[in-house]
Amino acid sequence: MFPDSSTGYSFEDCKATADWLLAQTSVRPVVGIVCGSGMGGLADMLKDQVAFNYKDIPNFPQSTVHGHAGRLVFGTLKGRPCVCMQGRFHLYEGYAIQKITLPMRIFSLLGVETVMLTNAAGGLNQDFKVGDIMIMKDHINMPGFAGSNPLAGANDDRFGVRFPCMSDAYNRELQQLAVDVGQELGYGDFLREGVYCVLGGPSFETIAECRMLHKLGADAVGMSTAHEVIAARHCGMRVFALSLITNRAVMDYDSEEKANHEEVLETGQHRAIQLEKLISTMVTRMEYNNTNA
Repeated sequence: MFPDSSTGYSFEDCKATADWLLAQTSVRPVVGIVCGSGMGGLADMLKDQVAFNYKDIPNFPQSTVHGHAGRLVFGTLKGRPCVCMQGRFHLYEGYAIQKITLPMRIFSLLGVETVMLTNAAGGLNQDFKVGDIMIMKDHINMPGFAGSNPLAGANDDRFGVRFPCMSDAYNRELQQLAVDVGQELGYGDFLREGVYCVLGGPSFETIAECRMLHKLGADAVGMSTAHEVIAARHCGMRVFALSLITNRAVMDYDSEEKANHEEVLETGQHRAIQLEKLISTMVTRMEYNNTNA
């Protein structure tokens, strides 16, 4: 399990990876960004880039999904030192959940204070449209109900406490900052907020599952993010997350619509510039909002 050095997830393993990265770049990131499907352009905004392919980083998993480049990019965004994951890892790729969240551990050991995550999600809320951007205010960790949690196994106190609180998982100041910045940029028409539900994937949801999740209070559904958020909060980093609504979840048996990954990537490209602008502007402003962990 978690602290066993043979798994590659132990504190010592994570520290070795972080030290290896810090020896290769002079950037000391305070913000960590995770790019969702089709949203890797966020990393291209970084200046003075130093990039590493995942396969070259000790202990690092590799991304196997189209639309996830598989690079860790260091650089500055409006003068603020950042590290950006172009491509993330998912349960459906066959990785252990501790491996999926390993980058969050490494982020914290690099000195990252704030993690900003993006994902592509299906809209369950009937008021949501394709292309809307949802500020995540909470999540439902469905695999967690069955015991699949990145913190399962023996706890290492050097990362965080045994039973971390999750009622404040998503930083409220950063949510408000996103709303304010979104209004300034004229994004009010497509900026939403809501609850994200994570499922294991890779099959998209059935109609019955979508109806159930909607009744449980989920506004959007996807296959990532919540696990990373749990690990990031365990390590004491503050978290902000956005879902790009790339398709409407099918809720009606008479519907001819079908979810597909190509639609997800297309919508990502369509909204990419606005998403990048929102995140980059927030990063600039966070100096004045960086008061609570």
